[in-house]
Amino acid sequence: MSYNAVLPPESQQLQRGRSWLRVLLIGVCLFALTTIALFWTGNPNMYPTVIIIGNFLVPVVFVALLYDHRHFSTLTPWTVATSFCIGGVLGVLGASILEALVLPAPIDPNKGLPFTSALLIGFIEEGCKIVAVMLVARRIPHTSQMDGLLLGGAVGMGFAALESTGYAFTVFLASGGHVGTSIIETIIRGLLAPFGHGVWTAILGAVLFRASSPRHFRITIPVILTYIVVSLLHGSWDGFPHTIYFIIPPGIPFSVVTVSLSVIGLLLLSVLYRHSISQQRAQQLFSHPQPQ
Repeated sequence: MSYNAVLPPESQQLQRGRSWLRVLLIGVCLFALTTIALFWTGNPNMYPTVIIIGNFLVPVVFVALLYDHRHFSTLTPWTVATSFCIGGVLGVLGASILEALVLPAPIDPNKGLPFTSALLIGFIEEGCKIVAVMLVARRIPHTSQMDGLLLGGAVGMGFAALESTGYAFTVFLASGGHVGTSIIETIIRGLLAPFGHGVWTAILGAVLFRASSPRHFRITIPVILTYIVVSLLHGSWDGFPHTIYFIIPPGIPFSVVTVSLSVIGLLLLSVLYRHSISQQRAQQLFSHPQPQ
């Protein structure tokens, strides 16, 4: 990416749009129509369409929501979209290779993921995602915490969309080709998507940009501590036993552990988001002082 991937200063202003809502409504309609067509026609060629729409819908809406609520951000839609696609692929690629090299083979796959392995996955995947953020943002001035939050959210959600698509296909194979099981997995992961990868990487991206100089990234103590925190949230999400659930209509279970970790992540993101707004307003006042 080059510097023309950012907006000129005069176009930076308080932004709060609703394009995310249009994306959500259109996406839900497309997902419902393609799912109905799949079951009505019995055409297996429709299956990839349903799964791709279902697993990319919420991540795309999440990124659109963040972009709609950007404040004085310099990022263009093209920059954010490129980060979603390229950053997501780079993150998945790096994490897949490292996990294959580092993680021990499971003794009994039916017993689920050991907590230590889940923590290790958290550190690996969060590390790969923030490296992907640094790669896609290497030619963008690192002057805005809001830009780091947006890019982190985009890369994290690109990662989440690809990972969820893989999980849906894995469930499809494990169930002996049961399409309904795969679609249910897609819906559940879609509902959980706003509280996971995008939030964690947005938090780390914001702190990284705040600590960095305009031309160079800086790995400071706050960046390292934030990396540890989001990795622990990620590992706990995957590794803690999910024994207590509550059910939402039409019978979808949600773990109390998952909800608790979601609240923590969203609170941290909210604090950084508000701090980013304050930072940008202060920079605007400093750059354009009010006439006396």
